[in-house]
Amino acid sequence: MKLVERNEVVDYQTYEEIRENFRAEVLKAKSFRRIHVGEYLTLLFENHLTVLYQIQEMMRAERIVKEASILHEINTYNELLGSKCELGSTMLIEIGDPTIRQEKLKAWWKLPEKVYLLLEDQTRAYAKFDERQRGDEKLSSVQFLKFVTNGQVPIAAGVDITDYKAETLLTDQQREALKKDLE
Repeated sequence: MKLVERNEVVDYQTYEEIRENFRAEVLKAKSFRRIHVGEYLTLLFENHLTVLYQIQEMMRAERIVKEASILHEINTYNELLGSKCELGSTMLIEIGDPTIRQEKLKAWWKLPEKVYLLLEDQTRAYAKFDERQRGDEKLSSVQFLKFVTNGQVPIAAGVDITDYKAETLLTDQQREALKKDLE
């Protein structure tokens, strides 16, 4: 997947002028890359456009102007993108009740390694993740995952942990969006 390059990123004042139209384009792209898995998990598959958006939004929110800080944001967010034959995803654990959320984040410590994509050949590509996202006692409610698909387009996304099993079939639009991301 094509990484975001410095020459694509505009200053936050210029971004403010184009933000409304750009944001609409990104939200449309995200709609085809957002997959709900069961009651509590959402996978948002990242691509060049969604990462560029995150960088621009961060620069806008933080009023970032220093070149070193801009490059840091670009490098940080580019890590979300998959490399060849790989899809990158942000996983959101969405539990509204704070007490239940804290319980589940402790109980589901192994959750990231139990999230998978079901591929066209019926094999499962389990998520790779950064151990730094997982503390000694609980998960963060936002995880960054990568799935090696070997070029195959996923047909479903799932999770298989003791007390949370779910699988969601991808729509044709979702499959097409992820297929483009793998090209």
